This record gives sequence, C-alpha cells and structure tokens, in this order.
Amino acid sequence: MAEMKTVKPKKQFSVGYALLQKKQRSFIQCSLLNSAKARGIDLVRIDTDTPLVNQGPFDCVIHKLTSEDWKQQLRDYLVRNPSSVVIDSPDAITRLHNRISMLEVVSQIEGFSCGDSETEAASVGIPKQIVIHQQDTLNEDLTCWTGGLKYPVIAKPLVADGSVKSHKMLLIFSKEGLEKLKPPTVLQEFVNHGGVIFKVYVVGEYVKCVRRKSLADVSEERLRLGSLQGSVSFCQVSNMKSSVKNCDSYYKSLEDDAEMPPMGLIRNVARGLRKAMKLHLFNFDVIRDTRVGNRYLVVDINYFPGYAKMPGYESVLTDFLWDVLANEEARSFSNQKDKKEAAKVVDRVGGLVDEKGALPVLAVGMEEQDLLRV
Repeated sequence: MAEMKTVKPKKQFSVGYALLQKKQRSFIQCSLLNSAKARGIDLVRIDTDTPLVNQGPFDCVIHKLTSEDWKQQLRDYLVRNPSSVVIDSPDAITRLHNRISMLEVVSQIEGFSCGDSETEAASVGIPKQIVIHQQDTLNEDLTCWTGGLKYPVIAKPLVADGSVKSHKMLLIFSKEGLEKLKPPTVLQEFVNHGGVIFKVYVVGEYVKCVRRKSLADVSEERLRLGSLQGSVSFCQVSNMKSSVKNCDSYYKSLEDDAEMPPMGLIRNVARGLRKAMKLHLFNFDVIRDTRVGNRYLVVDINYFPGYAKMPGYESVLTDFLWDVLANEEARSFSNQKDKKEAAKVVDRVGGLVDEKGALPVLAVGMEEQDLLRV
C-alpha cells in the first residue's frame, strides 16, 4: 500500500492593526481584507482600550500611534512575543510630527549619486524655512530674519500630528499677513511649481508616484506692483475666482500635461528616506522648481498616508505584509549574539541600515527586555 503523504497545513498569519477610527474607515476596506485573506493573512483590529499583551498573539503589528503609554505597551508585548514584528518604531514616526525635523532628513540624502543617465542632471532638496517661536518676532519684517526668505511664504503649524489644526496653512504675501499667525509656526519658501505636486507612496520597496493639483504659481509682477497683500488660507487659494487658472479644467490639463519626475530619481529618494528614517510606510510630496527644471523639492513627509487613494493599494500592502511574514528570518529578532543590541528584523522590502539589511523596527534592548520580563 502506498504511503500516505501528510499535507502540511498552510500557515495563517495574524496582523494586528492599531489605528484611529478615521484611519480605520479609510484603510481597512473589504477589498484589502479579502486580498490579505487570500494570501493567508488575517487583519485583526487591536482594541486600544485593552492592554496589548492581553490580545493576539500577532505575527505582526502595524500602527500609527506614538503615545508614551503605547510605546510601553509595545515593549511589554515584544517581551512576551519576541518573534513578533512591529512596523514601525513610534520614535521614528514621531520625528515626522515636527515640520523641521521632518525635512531635515532630506539633507542626509542630498547629493547622492543616482547612477542613471535619466537622473544625472536632477537634484533634490527642500525649500528654505525657519521656525517662529515668539510672537514678537512677527512684528519684524521678513527681510530682517535669517534664512534668505522672501515673500510669498507658506505658514504652517510646527506640529504635524494629523489634527485639523495642523492642516491650517496660509499663503502670505506681505508683512500684514504675518499678524494672523500663532507661534510656533514654520515659514516655508513658496516656490512656483506649475500648479502640480507629485505624491510618492512608499510601501517597503514599492514606490508609486502620482500627479495631483496644487497651488497655482504666484505672479512675480503682481508681487512687485504690490497687488498681492496680506494672506489667504489654502482653502481660499483653491477657491479664488479672480483667475481662470483656478478652474478644475485648468488643473486637470496641468495634471495631464505635467511631466513626471524621473522614476530613477524618485526611487533613489524613497530608498534614501527609508534608510534615514527607518520607516516602511510613508509618502512624501515633491514639487518641481519651475526656475530650475531639473530641481525637485521635498515639501512634506507623512507616515501611514491615505493608501486607499493609491490605485491597487490592496495588492501592494498584501505583498508587503507577505514579504515580511513569510520569511522566517525576517520575523526573528536578534538574541544572545549581542545582548546590547536592540531587537532587529531583516527587512526584505527596502531596509538599508547596513550591508546585511538589518533594520531596527522597535528598539527594545535586551537589558530592557530583562527588566520588563514577567
């Protein structure tokens, strides 16, 4: 009698997600759940009102929370579940909550070699910007400040935590426009960019660049003549009726006609940001400086953005999770080889921290784990 072969059951992975309600509604769609389920991945909501150690266990945790309590919960959870993967480190995410430290990371990748004829002449940087901490400083004119700023400038709250307040921005044309500001505020150089912004979604090694409409260019002649004064909110700029250039059809034509940035350049920037920020899930906004056609500026970086707006996001996120989970090595943390080393995970989807690809996901030192072990 032929010997019966035992069929090894397919591994079913569990991924817990800890997201605010608004993010859950946009990200956790039936299409994503079904896509993940088909690959053997169950997406399970984490109850943030219940200690994390009492839930799961999860093979992987994805989240967009950064409170001190949540950080401690993650540490406690990893002590009990050392083979679990946390994406990403709350401390690394927090860096993006400050609009200055957010863009400082770009300076770490400026001047890198693209190694691609398509991108050799292109360069990447950030707009000039300064932080205003004191109300009295706003009484001075812009020309008195350091940083080489000149009107118009964009005023943004220093804190970028996703709240409604953090999204309130102004386009300022003159000193009078500074009166509405409440420090701490970031003043960022406004650069004419053809009314188009490029949004780059990053999911591990996957990179997707899409065109979106942006603020229209500001006429230098009108600035010289003084016909642009005070400030307007971004919402008002979008609804200005004084120019036909603000109609939807005009922007649609800009989006359709605007040349995409060289993908070699975009991929290199994404790779550099992944390495510098130690993050897997983010997007960054890029504009093309119309004064220098091959000069690109990163103006914003967001963690765990609205992926549902990205075509085919379900398969992209499912592939990413599968790559992390299906590789046994990627799900194993460093142990007794170096007791002083923080817990690490090998990142098959873009980790570039060292030659071996080791990427810290959540820094929980071995000594700290011993202290927390129950």
